[in-house]
Amino acid sequence: MAKEAIVLLNMGGPNNLEEVEMFLKNMFADKNILTMKSNLLRKMIGGMIVFNRTEQAQEIYRELGGKSPLVGHTKKLVAKLQERVGSDVIVDFAMRYTPPFACEVVERLEKEDIDKIYLIPMYPQYSTTTTKSSLEDFEECYHKREGKALLVEVKHYFENESYNRAIIESIKSTVEKSEYRDFDIIFSAHGLPQKIVDAGDVYEKHIIRHVEILKEMMEREKMNFHDVHLAYQSKVGPMKWLEPSLEEKLKTVRNRGVVIFPIAFTIDNSETDFELDVEYKEVAQELGFKEYRVCKCPNDSEDFVQALIEIYEKMQ
Repeated sequence: MAKEAIVLLNMGGPNNLEEVEMFLKNMFADKNILTMKSNLLRKMIGGMIVFNRTEQAQEIYRELGGKSPLVGHTKKLVAKLQERVGSDVIVDFAMRYTPPFACEVVERLEKEDIDKIYLIPMYPQYSTTTTKSSLEDFEECYHKREGKALLVEVKHYFENESYNRAIIESIKSTVEKSEYRDFDIIFSAHGLPQKIVDAGDVYEKHIIRHVEILKEMMEREKMNFHDVHLAYQSKVGPMKWLEPSLEEKLKTVRNRGVVIFPIAFTIDNSETDFELDVEYKEVAQELGFKEYRVCKCPNDSEDFVQALIEIYEKMQ
């Protein structure tokens, strides 16, 4: 009897300090990240970035216990999803820049009698730099092996109510028994070079719409924050990126309590556990914030598992 498979796709993260350089090399070799047409120029610029960032990145992962938290959270999510869908559906995951790579997962699936493979990127909003890159990577590996299964993909799911319920519950658990009016909330999205958006990437539009949906949900739930903001983090290099940056946004918030939700990530990683929870916390403290709290991503929450079930069923 033919089986189905669900494969969760993500960017990956180093499983140890030795993989940090591999992670950076693969990321900056991605034509969807460095978009210049010349492969030679991409290789040169990517090589310079890797040379300049490897040691600093290793120090960050050393602070996080010697590896990215992303893979561990993903394994827990896969296990919960596998339990929900039953043995007739294989659940696996593939990473873009670190093991397990797509080709490795394809090889595993080829040993099974798979009829359909459902590809679900771990990016709720679509971007060429994330969703497109991960889907293309898996599809290229699969077609090289001349796989016979039908590949079915979803490109975004930021409108899914169960997924947004996972976000709302994370925000609630972060505020706990405090008063919502004592806090501003900032939805922090991973930044993107403005030229990629200008070339037609819909990521910014999806982010803005997603914030609107969450604002409506918070209003219904009487989560009456002092104010709601959107900002962008993780800018690299001198070119213009989406604005406002999170650092600039923090400077304009007059309330002295702030809650940060990493709206572009489904799984916690170095950019949530270190960049937001450590580096930007120091910025906030220097600016005089009395309270600075970072929400957890959906990770392996029951609401996120339910959202993935709904996404899978809708794809059928």
